[in-house]
Amino acid sequence: MASMSFALNRFSGLASKTSLSADFDSSTRRSFLPPTRVGLKISSAAESEPDLSVTVNGLKMPNPFVIGSGPPGTNYTVMKRAFDEGWGAVIAKTVSLDASKVINVTPRYARLRTGSNGSAKADVIGWQNIELISDRPLETMLKEFKQLKKEYPDRILIASVMEEYNKTAWEELIDRVEQTGVDALEINFSCPHGMPERRMGAAVGQDCALLDEVCGWINAKATVPVWAKMTPNITDITEPARVSLKSGCEGIAAINTIMSVMGIDMKTLRPEPCVEGYSTPGGYSYKAVRPIALAKVMSIAKMMKSEFSGNDYSLSGIGGVETGYDAAEFILLGSNTVQVCTGVMMHGYGHVKTLCAELQDFMRQHNFSTIEDFRGHSLQYFTTHTDLVKRQKEAVEQRKAEKRGLKSDKDWTGDGFVKETESMVSN
Repeated sequence: MASMSFALNRFSGLASKTSLSADFDSSTRRSFLPPTRVGLKISSAAESEPDLSVTVNGLKMPNPFVIGSGPPGTNYTVMKRAFDEGWGAVIAKTVSLDASKVINVTPRYARLRTGSNGSAKADVIGWQNIELISDRPLETMLKEFKQLKKEYPDRILIASVMEEYNKTAWEELIDRVEQTGVDALEINFSCPHGMPERRMGAAVGQDCALLDEVCGWINAKATVPVWAKMTPNITDITEPARVSLKSGCEGIAAINTIMSVMGIDMKTLRPEPCVEGYSTPGGYSYKAVRPIALAKVMSIAKMMKSEFSGNDYSLSGIGGVETGYDAAEFILLGSNTVQVCTGVMMHGYGHVKTLCAELQDFMRQHNFSTIEDFRGHSLQYFTTHTDLVKRQKEAVEQRKAEKRGLKSDKDWTGDGFVKETESMVSN
């Protein structure tokens, strides 16, 4: 998510990451929140369309829309389709060394609709899955990665990886995956269900000490950019994000799905999705989670701006993106890229064209030429509740002061004479 070289010094020069994707000059690094003046640009009909291209950790993408790890990136056929349709990058479904331990069940999805429980006609607003990582043999997935990079050398392919708490296993997995020519790694520290007893997924992402150790193993071995994918099922998401960046990761992806119970069938009294009469809590996604995802992304972005602004760290926003305007919200909160997974399952791979058109429409409305023109702009408007109270008190006092009347005889006007007189009457 392709053909040039990329190097990034790590661990104070003790190691380096090299990607096949694009040249990277550290002297040209931008701050996390670029300066911008909204609405001050002057555009004309003769100017070109807004530019959606982005460069993230040296990886050049035609647009910020990334296929999120999951069913839309589960094999060669569907990933090829994603590239052909124009997605900016593809993150493959998560792989591990031993796929034989991964056994999925069916049904493994359940929907939440706006209507009453069990309604089949109301709009779908939420989606739950109890699906595990890829159940395909690792060697098969690796061959397909190689084939995709051969056919699409200039497109960005990112491998999602997850392994047990074992340094040797992590090192082997990273080495084998990198040999396929993938452009980056996304580390799944956030899958909310399945195999926690093996200390995988969210079992690592929820334990900052464990996360720090595993990130150290990964980043000492990896030679391409590494993104750490965060779980929202934690009190303060900035803590694991901070640990991941300090441990050498170049990017943060947030959020993965939210632990949930989709509901109970009112006829059978069994939970959904129902497998032989039983179920298990799973991951909740789609547009109903977007407000939660935006809050998590905002928190991470503010932390990154405050503590990591001098470096080329990236943020990939995930959670309920269905339109280009949804994507604009994540970018306004600091996201470099925006991932879509459930949205693809609902609307198909061709939906990227609609996403791009809508994002460009938003950019035209505000006279933005590039993604960087507005990335992170809305972060400045978030503050504490205490500060909100202070701001409102000052505003009310200012309005009262203005209502009390004119400050000087020179302020009288002919047109507003009656109102100006009334403003100085006490009863």
